[in-house]
Amino acid sequence: MRHFFRASTGTLALLLGYFLAGTQPSFAQTNLSGYWDARTPNPGNDGTFRDTYFEIQQSGETLSGTLIRRPNGIPITGTFKDGAIHFVTVPPTPPPPPAGATARPAQRPMTFDGTYEDGKLLLQTQGRNGIVKSVAEKVTKEATLPPPPLPLPELKDLPDNGLARTPPMGWNSWNKFAGRVDDAAVRGMADAMVSSGMSKAGYVYINIDDTWELGRDANGNVTTNKKFPDMKALADYVHSKGLKIGIYSSPGPKTCAGYEGSFGHEVQDAKTYASWGIDYLKYDLCSGLDIYKDDAPTLQAIYQKMGQALQETNRPIIYSLCEYGRASVWTGWGTKSGGNLWRTTGDISDRWDSMDKIGFSQIKIAEYAKPGHWNDPDMLEIGNGGMTADEYRTHMSLWSLLAAPLIAGNDLRTMTDETKSILMNSEVIAIDQDPEYKPVVSVSSENKVEVLMRPLHDGSVIVGLFNRNDALTDAQFARSILPANLTGKKTKVRDLWKHEDVKMEGDTFKATIPSHGVVLLKISSR
Repeated sequence: MRHFFRASTGTLALLLGYFLAGTQPSFAQTNLSGYWDARTPNPGNDGTFRDTYFEIQQSGETLSGTLIRRPNGIPITGTFKDGAIHFVTVPPTPPPPPAGATARPAQRPMTFDGTYEDGKLLLQTQGRNGIVKSVAEKVTKEATLPPPPLPLPELKDLPDNGLARTPPMGWNSWNKFAGRVDDAAVRGMADAMVSSGMSKAGYVYINIDDTWELGRDANGNVTTNKKFPDMKALADYVHSKGLKIGIYSSPGPKTCAGYEGSFGHEVQDAKTYASWGIDYLKYDLCSGLDIYKDDAPTLQAIYQKMGQALQETNRPIIYSLCEYGRASVWTGWGTKSGGNLWRTTGDISDRWDSMDKIGFSQIKIAEYAKPGHWNDPDMLEIGNGGMTADEYRTHMSLWSLLAAPLIAGNDLRTMTDETKSILMNSEVIAIDQDPEYKPVVSVSSENKVEVLMRPLHDGSVIVGLFNRNDALTDAQFARSILPANLTGKKTKVRDLWKHEDVKMEGDTFKATIPSHGVVLLKISSR
């Protein structure tokens, strides 16, 4: 057991008194049973805190209980001895995913260590960027409960807002910066999007994800924390670069990082976003599930409420639904609620297994996308360092074949030439942005080699040969898979990553593909 102790002057004096009296401090009469609120300063020194609620049950030195997260919480187990507390979460096995969705990864256990002092628990746990400290105090059970649900609108089909006729292209702060994003970083990304050539390649949105919020003023208007002193001025700066700006919220009372959500303030927040000059909203379900049912009619109503509020501002704002593929959003309710794009999976990570699993699971639902309404398998990880260049080329190729939004998630200010060559490959981007959407189809899938094909508006087709194996692998396809206009001998075959024309010998194209790599071809009439 690890013991951590944070002593104040008063505490040291008290301990000295015990020592001089020949007495050791006793915790035998202390019982931690009850409800606790652990308040943690949010990263980025923005002056906000996150509340994490626990129910602890103590029997002797043994602790059990629950980390309170809806709908069922996460069990905890641990010990309390001589003033030192230690407990770990025991996450349950995630349920099977809905049809067409990607399985959610299992949660990692969290370990909490600390001490009990003056009626408080001084805790620390390992976070993604180091040790995270919190102070927990006892609260009532009622304090841990979410607010009651508010009435939801009667379901209806919202009109198409006319936006996103091709998949949105831009940048989002979360993958690289998470809670460390601030005004300076966003301005820097806008500068880099222009200076790097990304804006000329089609990238236009600079999107701020979670952790910009502070709370609400006396009139209920959402306010920004000190990382973002003037959102209107920031939006004006981004617009001055010829770009557009996006923001983030949740239909629940709290965002996924524990910041202020839009629950009960949908119309008010939409008006605020419009007044700031916001062009894009990512609306993340998060704590909405603490309050509302997890079914298609309820989710549609939740998202319709904000969708209508955005449309009533009369400002063109792209509406991005982040509901993780729940209730088969792609089958219709995402469009009906006003969504321009909807998440179809859990969060992506900068790892081959995550990108591979998410990307190839999307082919079977590609038919549901259409101009103005796109499947979103999450943001790009290209340039964040967790995958090889071949894997990043697979990432870009697959997302483009899927007509997925191309939302970069790296630091645009420090891109290598190789990262730029992947993100700004105009021939690959043209697949994603083809003006006449036709879905990708699987031609063959065997021995972890995938052959995918997507027709384009000009009569050409894209064929992608993907090697999902851990070693160099040969792949091929027959000319007979091509549309009738391309089965003759007079065809042009262009390798879109080598940027050169290649020959198709006879009736079969053959290639040797590196591990986790791709050969991406455009085949057209001469």
